[in-house]
Amino acid sequence: MVLFSSLAVSHAAVSQQISSVENEKLTVPKLQFSSQGELLIAPSGSSSKNDFDFFAGKWTLHNRVLKKKSDNTTEWTTFEATQEMHIILKGIGNVDNFLAVRNGKPFEGMTLRLFDPKTKLWSIYWADSNYGTLGLPPQVGSFENKVGHFFSQDDKRVITVYRWDARDENNPIWSQATSEDNGNTWEWNWYMYMHKVKG
Repeated sequence: MVLFSSLAVSHAAVSQQISSVENEKLTVPKLQFSSQGELLIAPSGSSSKNDFDFFAGKWTLHNRVLKKKSDNTTEWTTFEATQEMHIILKGIGNVDNFLAVRNGKPFEGMTLRLFDPKTKLWSIYWADSNYGTLGLPPQVGSFENKVGHFFSQDDKRVITVYRWDARDENNPIWSQATSEDNGNTWEWNWYMYMHKVKG
């Protein structure tokens, strides 16, 4: 029994490593803007309400977060988490919880994802136990070839992207980056390496 468990963990680690290498080869799609400088977001031709169906169920997550220190340097920190996603609203939405211990304190997050059948775009909303408010504006976008990019633009024209790399549906990778130059360069600041819990 111990041997089987060790082999399962080893296989998951190898799969995660392969997925991580492939994930780093991805690029963020070229952005489009209005004449007023506002970000324009269009769906992919294959965008569907079923794009997140693979994520239903329970997951373990290994997180890597870029921390900016007081001396203006950065370092990567890690922590573990669990997540469980449920499909809602007859398939056009889903919700999950995110449970972890951060800085020695229990932390809970929640994501609400909604698919608009008219625009074919997903909107992703985040809330957590630190603030108790729904993060606005939502991240908006779609999947193409099992890779999703979801964008928002704040009032300072800083753009945030969420990337969902679901090419390995049992070991997807979520990541987050920001850009201050209209997407010419990106600073990646959070990675979640996920592994589906069987059963």
